[in-house]
Amino acid sequence: MVYDPIYLMITGAIFIISMIVQNRLKSKFTKYSKTTLSNGMSGKEIAEKMLRDHGIMDVQVISTPGMLTDHYNPANKTVNLSEGVYNQRSTAAAAVAAHECGHAVQHAVGYSMLQLRSKLVPIVSISSNLVQWVLMAGLALMAFSNNTTILAIGIVMFAITTIFAFVTLPVEYDASNRALAWLEGNHIVQSNEYEECKDALKWAARTYLVAALGSLAQLMYFVMILLGNRRSN
Repeated sequence: MVYDPIYLMITGAIFIISMIVQNRLKSKFTKYSKTTLSNGMSGKEIAEKMLRDHGIMDVQVISTPGMLTDHYNPANKTVNLSEGVYNQRSTAAAAVAAHECGHAVQHAVGYSMLQLRSKLVPIVSISSNLVQWVLMAGLALMAFSNNTTILAIGIVMFAITTIFAFVTLPVEYDASNRALAWLEGNHIVQSNEYEECKDALKWAARTYLVAALGSLAQLMYFVMILLGNRRSN
């Protein structure tokens, strides 16, 4: 698997595209971090206001170390903002803070795709930790004995992680749409600031899109190997 030219081409292309999108995202956030919000609100204040405006009183906004480590934790109901976002008063901070609160709103209203994603987390956690080893064992066993059972199991595990990646897409896009609608509808940002928030969240969403498509491409590669072996026998 590791030395297969086709596999190397697929993973190489995924890696390059992913790096391009990631670098573009970082440059956008660096740029928009320099645009000070006209209302002077910090990421923390933006998040707290969005939660209040949606009647959510049981979610806490806290600071977490790192860059672009922002996330919503439904288990303990916390909006975790990276240190820069938590304290910054920029369009980048506003976009991220509102997006993470978008997930809190999804949780509060029972958004179906978020519920599905949450249900998949335990099995995806197991699959993602074991899938590469199972696939390698399956390929080795198939090469020596033409037994494809282990490879098929590995493909099912990989399919689960791929499904999870695609379920994540509407969750992320919906959170961004909720964030942008609130920022604009409540006049939290001015028109030029809104466009910057929209652009930043667009590039953030593309990282998830690349990950999902990359996972699908790798899944199809293993499926083709499995089907090709069965046809040759």
